[in-house]
Parts: sequence; structure tokens; C-alpha cells
Amino acid sequence: MIIHGDGWYIRNGVTLHKGHRIVAIDPRRTATADECDLHLAIDPGTDVLLFNGVLAHLARANAIDRSYVASATSGFADALSAAMADAPSPAAVAAGCGLAEAEVERFFRLFAGTERTVTAYSQGVNQSSHGTDKVNAIINCHLATGRIGRPGMGPFSVTGQPNAMGVREVGGLANQLGAHMGFDAPADIERVARFWDAPKVARRPGLKAFDMFRAVGDGRIKALWIIGTNPAVSMPDATRVRAALRTCDFIVVSDVTRTDTTRHANVLLPAAAWGEKSGTVTNSERRLSRQRPFLPLPGSARPDWDIVCGVARRMGFGGAFAFDSPAAIFREHAALSAFENGGAR
Repeated sequence: MIIHGDGWYIRNGVTLHKGHRIVAIDPRRTATADECDLHLAIDPGTDVLLFNGVLAHLARANAIDRSYVASATSGFADALSAAMADAPSPAAVAAGCGLAEAEVERFFRLFAGTERTVTAYSQGVNQSSHGTDKVNAIINCHLATGRIGRPGMGPFSVTGQPNAMGVREVGGLANQLGAHMGFDAPADIERVARFWDAPKVARRPGLKAFDMFRAVGDGRIKALWIIGTNPAVSMPDATRVRAALRTCDFIVVSDVTRTDTTRHANVLLPAAAWGEKSGTVTNSERRLSRQRPFLPLPGSARPDWDIVCGVARRMGFGGAFAFDSPAAIFREHAALSAFENGGAR
């Protein structure tokens, strides 16, 4: 198992070691790194070089699954050529990553010689300024060896935001509709419009997070409602994000505590914390779990759904947001999932 970046924590590491090899790739020495067989303390920003080196080594070691590559991938020759140019040797990778050459060679041998390999990574990879390149380099190594989509192997992105998988299921991203439908299928758009009786439903994707803050910075977006996240710190190129927040005309923040982002808020709404609200969450293995509160709501704090519904009612959309409980919202989500489905979603 390869643990790439972020503050992972492994309990009972000795038990996990039986029959396994665990590699931590992290510039920092963490509790997780202490439990691993190999810790690669790479220089920040050298992740792509390291995994390009893995891909180049796989070619030199004749460890590429040529049959799988031919049947299931495209553009592999170009990817391999670019990797070999970027990482021509273990010595070059070691020098570029700030590692000892022996460490790099050991990692390359482990990856090439271990069929059941999982590479787990999270926000430290995904949300860096070159996150797409880093993830692409990791996935290329798994595609090259056919170690994807089979038990005990594959790249595994562990979402790092609260209930990130649940957000995807209900269409909470700018490029998605609810119930696993999307803007790339006109039939999906029409289906959602019929279900909600909403002829003015969005017809094209909105801006993703980084593009959205660019739009704030150049004045195209003049109001933001930020719910339960701290983009002033967590976003890539956070300096640009903070500059955009300073120029935004109107910012509402719903959160459970004061953060670097709440400093920019014109209106601060007290939200319920996870232990104070009822609902569901979807975990890293995509399993839906029931969540029940174990603490009373403090002061004037309210659950996010209740805050959103209250604002919607004051905007004149009370009929569409007449929910009185999380259960009512979940029933609508379930109904949309089943609506004109036929087992296709």
C-alpha cells in the first residue's frame, strides 16, 4: 500500500504489516510514516517526477501489462515517452525529489514487484496547484500494470471534505445534477426539470471552485455563500483566493467556528456541527450511513438544510423548499433517484 501525502494515521501498525508493505510519501515525518516500511520524504511539489520515475522503471523492468494497455488505454506511448524524458533514471528522480537513490530504487522495485498495490491519496494531492498532473501520474502507473478495477489494487482517492461523496450523490457540484445525472446529457436536464417542475433549471454547468474564485477576483461574481468550508486556507493558490474574497461585494459564511474565511464575511450564520444534526453521510467506500445528533443545538445554530430553506422561502421559493425535516429531504432525493430510472443510474 502506498500512502501519498496528508496526515494519515494508522492504528496497530504491526498488525497491518503482516504480509504487507506500506510506503508513506510525505515531505513530513508523521505518525503514519513511523509505522511504514518506507518513508519517502520528497521535496514539496515533486510528486509527478516520482511517479513518472515509477512509470519509466516499469518500462525498463518489462513490468508493463501490454495486453491491458492495448485493450483499455489510449495515448500510452506518449505518456511513457514524456515520463522517460522527465525521469530518465533513478538517480535523476532522487536528485529532483531530494531523496537517496537507494530509497528511490527500493520504491520502484516494490511497485513493480507487488501486484496487489493500492495507492491512497487525498487532499494533499488532489487540491494542490498541480493536482491534475499528480493524479494523472499515479493513475498512469496503475493503468500501465493493469492494477485497476480488481480486488486489492488500484488508485484510491480518499475524499477529504465532510461528506464529499454525499455531495456528489445529490448533485452538489457545479458540473452535476442530482441522483448521478449530469449536464452532458440533455435527457437528464429535462428529467430533473420535469421532476422539480422547474422550467428554468440550469442548462449548463456552473463554475468549479477555482474558476469561481477567478470570477470573483475579476468582478464577474459579486456575492458568495460559503457553507462549511474554509477556502481562504484549503484552496490551491490560497493567496489568490484571499485576494478575491477581499474584493467580493457580499459574502455570507455558514460555519460552526470562526476561520480565516469568516474574517471576510459580511454575514456570519451559526451552523450546526456534525454531532448536533440529523441526516446521512456517505463514507469513503461509498456506504450510506445514518447520522443522529448526540448534542443539542447551541444558541441560535441551525442545520444547513434549515438555513437554506429559510433563505429560499424569503426569496419566494417556499413551495419548492417546504421541507420540515432531513427525512423529507431524503425522501425527495430517493424519489429523484427512482424517477424514470429503469436501472440505468
